[in-house]
Amino acid sequence: MIEIPDQFKEKFTGLLGQEEAGKLLDSLAEPSKKAYRINSLKKGAVAYPQEEAVPGIPNAYYGEVSGKDPEWTAGLVYSQDPAAMFPAQAIPVKPGDKVLDLCAAPGGKSTALAQKLQGAGLLVANEISPSRAKILRENLERWGVANAVVTNCDSFALSARFPGFFDAILVDAPCSGEGMFRKSEDAIKYWSQENVDLCADRQREILTEAVKMLKPGGYLLYSTCTFSPEEDEEIVSWLLDEYGFKLLPIAAEKAAPGRPEWGNGDASLANCARFWPQDGVGEGQFVASLQKAAGEESFAAEAGEDFSPVRKNKDKKKKGKGKNKGNRSSLERPSKEESGYISEAIAGFNWPESLASWPSQMLKSQDHVFVPALEPEQLKGIKVLNNGLELGILKKKRFEPSHQLAEVLGQVDQERVVDLTEEEYDHYLHGESLQVNSSLKGFVLVSCRGMIFSFGKLSGKGQLKNYYPKGLRQ
Repeated sequence: MIEIPDQFKEKFTGLLGQEEAGKLLDSLAEPSKKAYRINSLKKGAVAYPQEEAVPGIPNAYYGEVSGKDPEWTAGLVYSQDPAAMFPAQAIPVKPGDKVLDLCAAPGGKSTALAQKLQGAGLLVANEISPSRAKILRENLERWGVANAVVTNCDSFALSARFPGFFDAILVDAPCSGEGMFRKSEDAIKYWSQENVDLCADRQREILTEAVKMLKPGGYLLYSTCTFSPEEDEEIVSWLLDEYGFKLLPIAAEKAAPGRPEWGNGDASLANCARFWPQDGVGEGQFVASLQKAAGEESFAAEAGEDFSPVRKNKDKKKKGKGKNKGNRSSLERPSKEESGYISEAIAGFNWPESLASWPSQMLKSQDHVFVPALEPEQLKGIKVLNNGLELGILKKKRFEPSHQLAEVLGQVDQERVVDLTEEEYDHYLHGESLQVNSSLKGFVLVSCRGMIFSFGKLSGKGQLKNYYPKGLRQ
């Protein structure tokens, strides 16, 4: 492991005292903690050990998972630092809310927020990095989330489009990464006090835009994976002074309270929670749960803007121009003939209740058929990677269902399923077609140990054509 910088040691010895700083520095030489969450939205039994629960997090356990196992490919588990599970747990979110995860990749917090929404309401998961936004989309897809919009833009673009829109916003801000020292040598290598100060400036910039998007009375969850007061208590103090937020208490076993003396002295800073690696929960994490003051109606309401999630039983034709599916491309309802191809291909599958009205909601963009989570015209000027549920793609007089749809259908019991043995599963992950014993014909869901992870297509002779996406094959 790279040597911890002397400037870091001196800084935290001054903040914590010799004894506590020694505990911190000793803990940074220990192995990092590994844990995973179980997806409550999905069907299936997880085989991983569940003896040691992560305190305060539902369906979360210490242990390591493999990206090759059906638990992972079917979206039943998500590997995540245990301390990093607390931000999504601490923010008050309920089904029907409109929620923004502003700095969302790789997706651990977004998948947890989606579980809280239970398919009702809206999740906008944003990531400024294009490569990380792609990973975010893949993780939400695997998790079986159909009510999310995945965007790839900065906070300025979003705040211009969504003033006073969200009930809750989670900002897990880019930071100096002191809490990641055990996991990332780069975090140690690039640490400096100058970088801490630069991160604090960036955090204020991001939060300024986040506040604009939050409804009066809405909730803001601010978190970092760092210990420095400049990025933690001082940022929260700024939010309290500048915007009049109220700090809410956080129930988190083994978390240390915030330090008022590290901020503006406001006693409520003790409501923040800081996870130190020496406390045994996980890596380093700082969490603050805030509520915006109730006030006048937002600009969006005053302007008469309707930024509602897509409603059930809507049957309107949508048209527009541009390049991004789901917001600026030419949109229309599938024709009667095309709707017939779609219905024929996916007949016989059971749907989650939240998607019962999909036939009246589906739109087509350049042969891609999807059920939007947010009305596409509301996303003008935003780079969208995914809006809602991608049903599949229309080809010559036929329709191919999407991988996302297979993952979403894994939420409910299904009859049109081919369950593979472990050996068959390995071959399928490689992209091979299989000979199976089944009387089914046409598109079927493919599972292993009862966990649905893909579509396949059966011929009348039991030949299972592989539809596992090429980019995911192992």
